[in-house]
Amino acid sequence: MAVHLITGAGSGIGAALARRLQNRGDELVLLARDAGRARQIAHDFPDASMLVGDLAQPGRLSWALSKQHLPERIDSVVHAAGVVDLGSVGDLPVALWEQQLAVNLTGPAELTRLLLPVLRVSRGQVVFVNSGAGLHAHAGWAAYAASKHGLKALADALRAEERENGVRVTSVYPGRTATPMQERVHQQEGQDYRPERFMDPESVVTSILTALDLPRDAEITDLTVRPGA
Repeated sequence: MAVHLITGAGSGIGAALARRLQNRGDELVLLARDAGRARQIAHDFPDASMLVGDLAQPGRLSWALSKQHLPERIDSVVHAAGVVDLGSVGDLPVALWEQQLAVNLTGPAELTRLLLPVLRVSRGQVVFVNSGAGLHAHAGWAAYAASKHGLKALADALRAEERENGVRVTSVYPGRTATPMQERVHQQEGQDYRPERFMDPESVVTSILTALDLPRDAEITDLTVRPGA
């Protein structure tokens, strides 16, 4: 039975992935930002182990995890948590830059660092759920895109560093997906949200599972997933 640690399992792609892994009998370790959120997620995944750690405060993750029981084996870490606040460079306040960089980039980097010793033992895998914005930046998306471009750089460097330890690293770049985050983006853009126009989270999850289940003689490094016609 494989053990998967997932961030962002409370909704969207992270929740869909957790359900698929749970249904096939894998073991889940789910990270929540606070105790209240952990109780909510545990209601949907009663068999999962819960960890509490706020990605928005990367400097406190080491302390938070040191107070909790970590599994002795982790086969994959999937970074599916994320936040987005749109705004032009001329208007976006520094607090929103800092929050997006922390949750989308610095937090995942620190969490990965803390879990690497266990991942090396199991020759596990790190999956970063990135975004199309991690490849191309558009007007109004500077802070979010910068965090996701940085996440790509983190994945590329980590892959080169950990190859000799047998740790695989995959970046997945979904296009617009029907999630609560997408609904929030549409609110910020002042547009009507029509989820049927976008990918189902299950489609993105299928691509993630392809990377996770790939035989050990191969590695998916970068995977772009776009809505179909």
